[in-house]
Amino acid sequence: MPSIDESLAIIKRGVEELLPEDALMEKLKLDRPLRIKAGFDPTAPDLHLGHTVLINKLRQFQDLGHEVIFLIGDFTGMIGDPTGKSATRPPLTEEQVRQNAITYKEQVFRILDPEKTTVVFNSEWMSKMTAADMIRLAGQYTVARMLERDDFTKRYRAEQPIAIHEFLYPLVQGYDSVALEADVELGGTDQKFNLLMGRVLQKHYGQTPQVILTMPILEGLDGVQKMSKSLGNYIGVSDAPGEMYTKILSVPDDLLWRYFELLSFRPMAEVDEYRAAVAKGANPQDYKKILAEEIITRFHTEEAAASAHKSAGNQVALGAIPENVPEIPVALAGRTEVHLVSLLKEAGLAANGRAAKDVFVRGAVYIDGKQQVDERTFVAGDDVVIQAGKKKIARILITE
Repeated sequence: MPSIDESLAIIKRGVEELLPEDALMEKLKLDRPLRIKAGFDPTAPDLHLGHTVLINKLRQFQDLGHEVIFLIGDFTGMIGDPTGKSATRPPLTEEQVRQNAITYKEQVFRILDPEKTTVVFNSEWMSKMTAADMIRLAGQYTVARMLERDDFTKRYRAEQPIAIHEFLYPLVQGYDSVALEADVELGGTDQKFNLLMGRVLQKHYGQTPQVILTMPILEGLDGVQKMSKSLGNYIGVSDAPGEMYTKILSVPDDLLWRYFELLSFRPMAEVDEYRAAVAKGANPQDYKKILAEEIITRFHTEEAAASAHKSAGNQVALGAIPENVPEIPVALAGRTEVHLVSLLKEAGLAANGRAAKDVFVRGAVYIDGKQQVDERTFVAGDDVVIQAGKKKIARILITE
């Protein structure tokens, strides 16, 4: 195994919170692999890269020689995690949980080493609990402490119903750590309350409390909101290589380094070199291609990564004007003029202002076939063909 300092540097990469850090140092001094636990309720079987932030950290623990326990919460999945919810979640059926769990395992082993991963289901111990056992477990925490949890507090103050079984969710997740004798538990920042519950219950049952490690929520392709399929700003782990390639190259420039930190396994020293090169004028697109190739290799093959740019979808050469360009009217709506970056956003040639600025800064905006280096102004009556990158082109009609 690497030294404790080397291990700690790898473990802390991209981490939001590590509590308590001194306890992790003590655990790393033990002459044995640590038991690293992460739980996943099989409620959304089609993973995107936002989900893999946590799984990547598990792989780093594996590479450091520790034992990863991938917990599929088939029992908790039938309760429904109340985290971040403003209403009671409908529980999953046993059949839904079973099917989703199969898909989960297929996808996560594209990252985790199956030979070094123990897969468990929390129904193995929870289904054996009697009513008396559950009452004793519920007696370890108070309603007042449960209501300190932010999402419960908001619902209580808004007089929105909270079902009794929702209070059981963090207790069951915490008991999972007792059953597994976890040394470290990982989760997203939104799971902190549940992770801390594991420490409370382990102490009650005479175990050394686990260390908790929280990972940040990854922003999606819009650079603003968290990556989500419902928002359409995601990169799916099952996306075709060309689609992955196109999406990664559309990542906002200022988000690129966060993606490298949380999604790449390249050493941070190497990533820092990339960042310094861009600061000196290198094209960030070159480094997005490096990231795209790494991720496509992970979820497909090295050959697919090498040829992904060829299947990235129908593209138009920069500066070329094809036939049948779609026409898009943009109204000034009381304004006397509109600037180019704003026009890109309003015409749908860029997802938002940040993306519009990015495509302009990297020199991929063409007007009537000529590259733009200055942000032009448009007034009523202007009729121009504007291209933003290789995928977006339209004839823009400026109207009053």
